[in-house]
Amino acid sequence: QVRLVESGGGLVQSGGSLRLSCAASGFTSNIDAMRWYRQALGKERELVAGIRRVGGSTNYADSVKGRFTISRDVPKNEVYLQMNSLKPEDTAVYYCNAYKLLRDYWGQGTQVTVSS
Repeated sequence: QVRLVESGGGLVQSGGSLRLSCAASGFTSNIDAMRWYRQALGKERELVAGIRRVGGSTNYADSVKGRFTISRDVPKNEVYLQMNSLKPEDTAVYYCNAYKLLRDYWGQGTQVTVSS
């Protein structure tokens, strides 16, 4: 089992910044990728950003490219999402995801609210 705990969400004004953190514990070896997803009220969950274990390559949703940055601290088993230039449409619950051996693990989510 992999346990994921997110932190860092909150309320911020449009144009502001937030940094989300995700701490992984348990059987964290061989996690293939860590990702951030988000789900806005009434919408489907969508991929925001991901980072692969091998090589650290990253990918982003088009809507956040140039504003969000995913990074990791391998010894700490943590992954981060730096969110800059936030917009009201970024308002959602953000979920940390770990993909390991063809299985997805999820955190409980953290609310991000961007006011206009």
